[in-house]
Amino acid sequence: MKIDIITIFPEMFEGAFSESMIKRAQVAGVVKISIHNLRKWTDDNHKSVDDKPYGGGPGMVMKVEPIDKAISEIKENVDPEVETKVVLLTPQGKQYKQGMAHEYSGLQHLILICGHYEGFDERIRELVDVEVSIGDYILTCGEIPAMVLCDSIVRLLSGVLGDEKCLDDESFEENFLEYPQYTRPSVYKDMKVPEVLINGDHKKIKMWQEEQSLKRTKERRPDLVGKENN
Repeated sequence: MKIDIITIFPEMFEGAFSESMIKRAQVAGVVKISIHNLRKWTDDNHKSVDDKPYGGGPGMVMKVEPIDKAISEIKENVDPEVETKVVLLTPQGKQYKQGMAHEYSGLQHLILICGHYEGFDERIRELVDVEVSIGDYILTCGEIPAMVLCDSIVRLLSGVLGDEKCLDDESFEENFLEYPQYTRPSVYKDMKVPEVLINGDHKKIKMWQEEQSLKRTKERRPDLVGKENN
C-alpha cells in the first residue's frame, strides 16, 4: 500500500511514523508512506500556501493552486492502473469509523490532505474524493487526523500485527466495545479476576466475553447498538 500525505508541517510526522507498528510496517515493505511539503508547489518567494478570504473574515484560507498541483504530480508518479482515493481531512467531513479503516486498508493508494488556518478554498473540495473528520471537535491542523487514519489503516494490513486474531474482538469491529481483559496476578489488593476466566472452560469464557461486551457497550456507548460501523 502507498500513502502520500500533503502537509505544511512535514516534521510533525517524524516521531509518529518512526516508532512501533508503523515503522515496522514500512521496514517490512507492507506500506510506503511519503510526506510531501505543500510549499514545494508554490510559485512565490514566500512559499505562500494561504491567503485572505474573499468577502472578508478572520484568519487565512488555504489556496487551491498548490494543492491541485500537488495532487496532480503525486498521481503522475503512480501506476495509472492503480486506483487512488484522495481524502481531505476537515471537521466538515464524514465522521471516520472502523468500517472506513477497513475500506481504506484495501486500497492500493491513498492521498491525505492536511488542512490548516481558517479552512480551505472551496474549490479544493472539487479535487478530492471524500472529506473525513475524526470527530466533532476542532484541531489546529490536519496532521494529527492524518496520523490517526494512518495508524488505524496500517494496523489492518496483512502481516503488520504479530497475531491477526487480535483484530477480531477489538472495540468497534462489530459495533460492540471489547470485553474486560485481565492478566496475572489473579488477585491484586482484593481485586480478583473473574473465576470464569480461570476455570479453563472455553465455551463459558466465550459466553462471558460476549455478555460483557454487550453490557459494556450498552452502559458506555448505547449509541453504537444496532448501528453500522462505516
